[in-house]
Amino acid sequence: MAGSSPQYNATAKPAKPTTIFNIFSSKNTNLCTLAFIVSLCIASYLLGSYHQSRSGIFSNTADTVNEACDYSSTTKPAADDLAVDGSKTLDFSTHHVATADMESTEVKLKPYPPCNVTYSEYTPCQDAKRSLRFDRDRLRYRERHCPEKQEILKCLIPAPYGYRNPFSWPASRDLVWYANVPHKELTVEKAVQNWIRYEADRFRFPGGGTMFPNGADAYIDDIDNLINLKDGSIRTAIDTGCGVASWGAYLLSRNILTMSFAPRDTHEAQVQFALERGVPALIGILASKRLPYPSRAFDMAHCSRCLIPWNKFGGVYLIEVDRVLRPGGYWVLSGPPINWKNHYRGWQRTQEDLNNEQVSIESVAKSLCWTKVKERNDIAIWQKPLNHLNCNVNRKLSKSLPFCPAHDPDKAWYTEMETCLTNLPEVSSGEEISGGELAKWPERLNAIPPRIHTGSIEGITAEIFEENSQLWKRRVSYYKQVNNQLGQPGRYRNLLDMNANLGGFAAALIHDPLWVMNVVPVEAKINTLGVVYERGLIGTYQSWCEAMSTYPRTYDLIHADSVFSLYKDRCEMEDILLEMDRILRPEGSVIIRDDVDVVVKMKKIIDAMNWDSRIVDHEDGPHVREKLLFAVKLYWTAPASSDKTVSDNSS
Repeated sequence: MAGSSPQYNATAKPAKPTTIFNIFSSKNTNLCTLAFIVSLCIASYLLGSYHQSRSGIFSNTADTVNEACDYSSTTKPAADDLAVDGSKTLDFSTHHVATADMESTEVKLKPYPPCNVTYSEYTPCQDAKRSLRFDRDRLRYRERHCPEKQEILKCLIPAPYGYRNPFSWPASRDLVWYANVPHKELTVEKAVQNWIRYEADRFRFPGGGTMFPNGADAYIDDIDNLINLKDGSIRTAIDTGCGVASWGAYLLSRNILTMSFAPRDTHEAQVQFALERGVPALIGILASKRLPYPSRAFDMAHCSRCLIPWNKFGGVYLIEVDRVLRPGGYWVLSGPPINWKNHYRGWQRTQEDLNNEQVSIESVAKSLCWTKVKERNDIAIWQKPLNHLNCNVNRKLSKSLPFCPAHDPDKAWYTEMETCLTNLPEVSSGEEISGGELAKWPERLNAIPPRIHTGSIEGITAEIFEENSQLWKRRVSYYKQVNNQLGQPGRYRNLLDMNANLGGFAAALIHDPLWVMNVVPVEAKINTLGVVYERGLIGTYQSWCEAMSTYPRTYDLIHADSVFSLYKDRCEMEDILLEMDRILRPEGSVIIRDDVDVVVKMKKIIDAMNWDSRIVDHEDGPHVREKLLFAVKLYWTAPASSDKTVSDNSS
């Protein structure tokens, strides 16, 4: 570590803080000792069975398991109890450790120190200082630029002083604690537009936006009058330049799941506000790289005065929207230049300039073979064709946007955008939908996805898909036995699945008031993110050798299925766990599923990270090598005064 840093103090918590367990049983000491001796002589696999037999508190009976695990969220203590005097030290030690001899023989890792409080909102791959090294052309400097290996922090990101458990959904849609996101800039800058208000110790979100000051609900009703938002044909949406994500927040009540994104820019913390509200969002920007989503992912794309120059750079940004829109999907545009005749004075632009911009956008849309559905008042809507059959014919008769050469349209991790039209799967008639027709929501969730039905996903058949769905229903049921809070509405809202595969984990939780960010690692053998979207779920590509494009304290629960086996020998396991700590809320939970040897190694690191953790047998019993590690991140914050820290712990 660079220099030394005083440890922050753990804030005082109520009598029953959230912890992985409260007691260990001591009744089986002799059995434990025997198991320890035997384990030295036989396969290391017995380590997992040993942990099971030692405690005797984890079983397939929910009542027995729940007595041992307390995942409940606690009420935030009084403000003067949040961080004690700086002369005291933050206790990173694990208070609930096993007493068996095995534990005492293991080498204990030195506890990870807290980072300087200035890193409270640190986003490693969107760091403002690092971004200044890069080209400003097309805003490339605001894209992902991750730290070099020697720059990666080896410390724990602190929550700000006074941090509180977020409001439960649906109250969180409208309310966020000021202490959690202490930024008032938007309350001044966007006051007239009804984005956000500051009220005593909290922010209130009235649901307004730049182009919908009367509220997102009324604005969505206007869109619904132009295209049908009620029949289940529109389930997934993307909001480009989302602000505080009120559009996506209010679409949730209509069973439309929106991926909202915006850059980390002068509108301080807009994506952070969205996440605190319990709304799906990522830091992102349309610049030079493809968006981290597969082709044909979204049923609807939206821009409400998002300030994206759709008509510039050969229309490349609208071309990228076309790539991620499904056949028959819609693009909704409000704000400049739409309805410019009534707004040009307020926008302080000339009529000629705005007219030229609209003509240019219309031209790009036409080159994409889009059809303009409606333009009414401040809203214009275009529709992508069901296939490219007629588009191919028209291209032979006129000079138009060329089709892209043969390549993978789903490749979207640091992939350069192109000014060419992404090919759709071939069809035999003009009425046929390229790639296959999607079922309407909610049938879409469990229907065989078209990518699987057509054999586009190597090695995945309809039978395998259905078996996988049933498998995850059983696994999630087991999770809820071990973690008795997972099934309780309001405890968890923002969930992350680090290795989502076919989206079975998220699908099994669909009736709970939560959402799951389904990540398909770019290192995975099979790219299944397109299947996730065809099921009506959302997600993103990610390499876990790098930080995620999100703020600290984004997720309430993180699920990691075989993640560490996947990244073995690719990058440092501690860096992945430290990133998980960064994006996990205080008192958030983690479920790691992996080989027993991997799980034991991960537990060593976790025990040095101020988490409580416990290894649990596989749902099929102790004789399965795969084990589960359940963990809870303990509650602590930065001290009241930032002058009590001195080091950045950056190496």
